[in-house]
Amino acid sequence: MLFNSPEYLIFLPCVLVLYYLLRTRMQNRMLLVASYIFYSWWDWRFTSLLMISTVVDYHLSLAIHHSQGQRRRKHLLWLSLVVNFGMLGFFKYFNFFVDSAAQLLTTIGFDPHLPTLRVLLPAGISFYTFQTMNYTIDVYRRQLEPTRDFLTYALFVSYFPHLVAGPIIRAEVLLPQLLRRRIVTNDHLCTGGALILIGLFKKIVIADSLSHCVQSYFSHPSDFSSIVLLKGLYFFSLQIYGDFAGYTDIARGTSRLLGIELPENFNQPYLSRNMTEFWRRWHISLSTWLRDYLYIPLGGSRGGRWRTYRNLMITMFLGGLWHGANWTFVVWGTLHGLYLAVHKFLSERRPPPEKAPARWRSLIGIVATFHLVTFTWTFFRAPTFAVAFDYLRGIFFWHGGFNLFQLATPALFGALVLAIDLPQRLSGNHTVLLRAPWVVRGVAYAGMTFLIVVCGTGYAVPFIYFQF
Repeated sequence: MLFNSPEYLIFLPCVLVLYYLLRTRMQNRMLLVASYIFYSWWDWRFTSLLMISTVVDYHLSLAIHHSQGQRRRKHLLWLSLVVNFGMLGFFKYFNFFVDSAAQLLTTIGFDPHLPTLRVLLPAGISFYTFQTMNYTIDVYRRQLEPTRDFLTYALFVSYFPHLVAGPIIRAEVLLPQLLRRRIVTNDHLCTGGALILIGLFKKIVIADSLSHCVQSYFSHPSDFSSIVLLKGLYFFSLQIYGDFAGYTDIARGTSRLLGIELPENFNQPYLSRNMTEFWRRWHISLSTWLRDYLYIPLGGSRGGRWRTYRNLMITMFLGGLWHGANWTFVVWGTLHGLYLAVHKFLSERRPPPEKAPARWRSLIGIVATFHLVTFTWTFFRAPTFAVAFDYLRGIFFWHGGFNLFQLATPALFGALVLAIDLPQRLSGNHTVLLRAPWVVRGVAYAGMTFLIVVCGTGYAVPFIYFQF
């Protein structure tokens, strides 16, 4: 079920009515049933994977907690890792590794006939796998005491607002909220409704409006001039932000209507002044997961400069692979690892004398960071290396003249993003609009609603990150 679908417009009010009528324990049970209905809307068969992951990690976490021997605890942890990453690897990466092996064997002169398995990728499998794994790992590290309430744990894993595209929520954040009594206040309703409206605006008015053009440009880049391809790259940079940040806003807003707070996953990332800041603001739940469960265990910034750079590269390499079974995602992640290593290297050197006011240095940093990120989106969006290189060749080997008017549309959509993000950044509040005078709020709400209705096509365009 999609947040921007007619089905969800029926589903959510029904859930809210039942939720407000029930007590906490029955609320959790109802939310668990609703979450499985929400997830099974795509394909009910994949709920079995969600159940397996839930049952396995619930029981293994309890076993790890009660075990005294370190060796047994480690074996139980590895069993959890094998089960979860085994399912993830089979459904997401089986064909990727088989195809890569076949290409390698063909290159060196063999004629392989390796098995392939064409199956649908279960929606959100990467997200709920990472969520159950951080729970089990935290129990193993004795940083978390496992719950003995199976139904509440099952709801923690399957909670529908964040189930298929995050944020990846730590158990210490969500479980206490599910276990205690919740009171939905007027503030929850106001801020939740505002976040849902902003999220739908980002998704439908910004992301979906750009999706058709992006698809056209990346399907046949050789058919377009350099300025049009540049426009298409700006379009995708805005599209993926509007799509993913819009999902997060809707998820957080929906959860607030239930009296449950989800953490921020985006914090105006395109206003970042450098790449390190970008990854503190973009997909925050994933970047912190990679930091805590991969980068720091690898050694983090301990062990010298070059080991730090190596750890950054490995972390982002695997972060790219997490996004999809395609070497283009690996290149995207590796480029970001290189960016982070270079920024860390430069930041460790003596800072240059300040020759310009801080505001201009910040502006230059924001523009430079945005374009570095936008460049890498080429590999993220292109289906193959051939398309990615054709696209970049079409931009860097300039042809077709220069028509500045072509960039007016990206500038317009960029202004819409800035109109939302800049007040939020300056105030540090994602619902800063609620502080505005009622006339301003009314005009803003009416304008966003009007554009959502006008730009809506009647067809619910899937969110980009559902495929991960």
